[in-house]
Amino acid sequence: MYAFPMKASREAASFFVIGLILAGANTQAAQTIHGRGGIVLPPPPDVEAVPVTDDYFGTKIVDNYRWLEDARSDQTRAFIDAENAYTNRYLEQAHIRPQIADDLDPLVNVTETGAPIERNGNYFFMRRLAGEGQFSIYVRHGWTGKDERIIDPAAFSRDPNTSVYMNDVSRDGTVVAYSVQQGGADETSIRFYNVKTRKTLLDELPSARYFSVVFAPNGASVYYARNNKEGTLLYQHTFGERVSRDTLVFGHEFRGEPLGGNDLFSGKITDDGRYLVIQISRGVPPRREDIVFRDLTRPGSPFDILVWGLDARFSVIYAGGAWYVKTDYNAPMGRIMKADPGVMPEAWQTIVPEEKDVIDDWSIVGGKIYVNRLHDVKTETEVFTLAGKPAGAIDFGGIGSASILLGRTTDRYGFMSFQSFIVPPTLYRIDTATGKREIFFQPRIPFDSSQYELQQVFYKSKNGTQVPMFIAGKKGLKQDGSERLLMTGYGGFDVSETPYWDPEYAWWMQQGGWFALPNLRGGGEYGEQWHEAGMFEEKQNVFDDWFAAAEYLIANKYTSPEHFAIRGRSNGGLLMGASITQRPELFSAVWCGYPLLDMLRYQKFKVGYYWTTEYGSADDEKQFPYLLKYSPYQNVKPRSDYPAVMFFTGDSDTRVDPLHARKMTALLQAASKSGRPVLLHYSTSSGHSAGVSVDQQIQDMTDELAFLWTETGQPAPRK
Repeated sequence: MYAFPMKASREAASFFVIGLILAGANTQAAQTIHGRGGIVLPPPPDVEAVPVTDDYFGTKIVDNYRWLEDARSDQTRAFIDAENAYTNRYLEQAHIRPQIADDLDPLVNVTETGAPIERNGNYFFMRRLAGEGQFSIYVRHGWTGKDERIIDPAAFSRDPNTSVYMNDVSRDGTVVAYSVQQGGADETSIRFYNVKTRKTLLDELPSARYFSVVFAPNGASVYYARNNKEGTLLYQHTFGERVSRDTLVFGHEFRGEPLGGNDLFSGKITDDGRYLVIQISRGVPPRREDIVFRDLTRPGSPFDILVWGLDARFSVIYAGGAWYVKTDYNAPMGRIMKADPGVMPEAWQTIVPEEKDVIDDWSIVGGKIYVNRLHDVKTETEVFTLAGKPAGAIDFGGIGSASILLGRTTDRYGFMSFQSFIVPPTLYRIDTATGKREIFFQPRIPFDSSQYELQQVFYKSKNGTQVPMFIAGKKGLKQDGSERLLMTGYGGFDVSETPYWDPEYAWWMQQGGWFALPNLRGGGEYGEQWHEAGMFEEKQNVFDDWFAAAEYLIANKYTSPEHFAIRGRSNGGLLMGASITQRPELFSAVWCGYPLLDMLRYQKFKVGYYWTTEYGSADDEKQFPYLLKYSPYQNVKPRSDYPAVMFFTGDSDTRVDPLHARKMTALLQAASKSGRPVLLHYSTSSGHSAGVSVDQQIQDMTDELAFLWTETGQPAPRK
């Protein structure tokens, strides 16, 4: 046993209470837990319920596990230790676990290379060799030169979860700015490496959340945007000077309008070196984006406005002496315009008009505009001149996702990748002058794509909305309801879920399981209207789309509820929470990663306040009712049959507070009467962002897949 906080005084019995009231210890205390595959566990650890009552506009809500919000308390640390020990007892009995680790190693532990950026004839890129735990930064001197590793995290840190990321390279190719990250935390420190002297500079920006780090045109300084609860501030650091003396360039307010914690911005330098451009996003996702710029050829000049104060999204590229802007202003599917500072967008010239397919991304490379549209969630790349005349297309064939062409506006060559659920990513170099395509890098992964098929289907959601879904698996796989199926989803923040390569899904399909991904409302697959249909009070549409996808897959005998596994993380973790509380009968196993679950309090922790532009806030009397209606933590019902669940989080998640998973674990363990396992997998080294070592990745994937595969096997006959 471990220590618990003393029982709090009970609230008056006359309170009208919505929520779960569990007096004393875990109500599952006398129930043996039975996992699939012969796994037997004792009851989960006893966790004391200490009721705390909140009053939301006259409605009383009881929270029995408020004490678990304090991550640093001895009681919470004891809870984490006990839950991890309990989860390990489960994983030790999962017979397939060693096989999964062996199978994943050749899928994950391969050489990978990122897209290079060219500076002064040299190419800088990220690469991780097979057998290495982390990416390093390389330089190739000339296109046909040898690759040289210049920054290796293993050379300065013994922690295998220390990673590096390349932020920018000076225009003369002399200095590399790179970030150093610990585990999966969002915070990084910024360092600078001189390629000629082969030494790291003494200048270092301290650990913080940075939104951009870019070199000034002369390379003698950098501009960086750093964020904290007070908001984002953009500074200029001159090499050789103390960081404490860095110059504040932009922040706090602009022309009398305050800039607060929800106003996030980054800086960039135009390719000709003339302008410093600031793009301000109001919230995540932004309902409004503003763009201002400063002429660096006029030292001390004020910032001018390109666009300000409009409830729409804008992104800008300066090319050929003109401003080009992609926007959804009066164009929900997006269009590209030639902008004139000082006049409203109605007076701008449309270069690439809005069409029925949404613009997913765009770039200008080699003096041409590259536009990625989503045609029913499949990437189609069109090419235009700067005057808007069609100049060809890039076709990779088949269902998949192509990145936008990466490069500078004046570069002749750009780089783009293509991938899908059954095709590992291949990185291509594109000649913008001729359209010629050649492979820059292709990983060697033991996965025979020809043995698998990827299809797209459409199904009707609860209100009749047509929703697309990708389904993948081995060719000839049975459709009689007996096969396992893994479904994932997201549905939020204007994020388009296009087909991408993932070793976990590849392993699942190699074992003979189906894989599915529905494109839920709340994403950006069909433009801003599709996104808005899953925001605020419309969030239930996301869950309804998800449940309709599950019903389609069951009705068409891809699987059955007892073989149905689902997974999601972050906003997708909220989706998992809603699946547990709203439709537990549809699923057998749920992996809920880094989740948002207490939607009445999420905005009070970490950077949760960013997301009030997507979800709303329970502090608002008008928004509280719909958040309460779907918030998973407040909708767990006592003595209910819940599926097997693994909550997955860690101390290094500095984005979504791990308190959600801690509290929900205790609550669900107390409430479930199904006898299925409810587990907490809690890491002290990993978090929301990427950055953990390959070994840690394989271990985490193994634990997840061992749980999902085991808990979707044939259930033992009831006695």
